[in-house]
Amino acid sequence: DLMYNEYIVAGPKEDNIPCVDIDLKLSEIFKNNYTFISRGDDSGTHKKELELWQSINKNPTTFGLWYLNIGQGMGHTLLIANEKKAYTLTDRSTWISFNNKDNLKIVCEAFPPLFNQYGLILVNPSINKDLNIKSASKYVEWLLSDEAKNLINSFKKKNKQLFFYNHH
Repeated sequence: DLMYNEYIVAGPKEDNIPCVDIDLKLSEIFKNNYTFISRGDDSGTHKKELELWQSINKNPTTFGLWYLNIGQGMGHTLLIANEKKAYTLTDRSTWISFNNKDNLKIVCEAFPPLFNQYGLILVNPSINKDLNIKSASKYVEWLLSDEAKNLINSFKKKNKQLFFYNHH
């Protein structure tokens, strides 16, 4: 484990129903066929979204036209969600950095299933003989240093911290 941020559900500014639980928010979106924009790109965010749907026993491959699987990155996904006043899952760092969100707001946040851990693994050199293990080890050592910790914790956009170092 190196650092974390969190996922949030963004949705229309008109959504005034408080989010008391991520499962309830997704159930509300599903039950009402509210437009939901999915990255659909097999990214970490997309996998987290599928995991969240699965946690309420829903399978997006069976959803109707309200569920748009666009196969795009987070920026395009947020643009389309903003245009359509739709819901989407995004990481908080991208949300903070994204500028075109006139029609959107955070509608659900700060629940444990939305925690987004980033980690690092030094590949075993016996698996791949072409690795530069000396440089890779030096890089990992640096990432675990106080210098990297300070850089990660001080990395901000719009005066908001994007990631939180949590290596022990």
